[in-house]
Amino acid sequence: MRRLIEKLRVFKKHEAGAALVEFALVAPVLILLIMGMLDIGHKIYATAILQGSVQKAARDASLDDGAANAGAIDDRVKQLMLPILQEEPISSFDFDRRNYSSFSDVAKPEDFTDSNNDGECNNGEPYDDSNGNDSWDEDRGVAGQGNAKDAVLYTVRITYPRLFPMAGMIGLPEDQIIEASTVLRNQPFGGQAARGEAKTCT
Repeated sequence: MRRLIEKLRVFKKHEAGAALVEFALVAPVLILLIMGMLDIGHKIYATAILQGSVQKAARDASLDDGAANAGAIDDRVKQLMLPILQEEPISSFDFDRRNYSSFSDVAKPEDFTDSNNDGECNNGEPYDDSNGNDSWDEDRGVAGQGNAKDAVLYTVRITYPRLFPMAGMIGLPEDQIIEASTVLRNQPFGGQAARGEAKTCT
């Protein structure tokens, strides 16, 4: 019994291999931390490149032939982003253009007279149908590039797989989403079209 106790005391003092065990315990956490930092850094970098691409594309689209070349302009954004992300269809691109009569109208609801003070356009209350679709809308914008002097909200949203597929292990979605938008006014290549007509809500 005494010999067994002495042998155990020898093992207690023996430190060879302790560093390997400690590293085995710390390594998974350290690796996950590094992967997380790389994933966040890649997203920040991709968003910065996307924002610059969107600014350039919006300037090109604001010219007289912008509406006719919208597809080609969107393709240039893709060409700039795909070297950073993974090829289509693994990465998906969503392009959206909405035009307004002025910068102050961007993403604003259509004006209406709230006679019953319920915060909704209903019961025959009059409203200004800015986008001409015969219904009151939370966003008065019209889809597309618009006409001369219109303010255009150009938004690009990209969904792509994360750099490391282990995100699902810690409850994160496997896809990353980045988005960038800008508002520019179309060049004055003509007269601005009038918009808006008084109608009533049902």
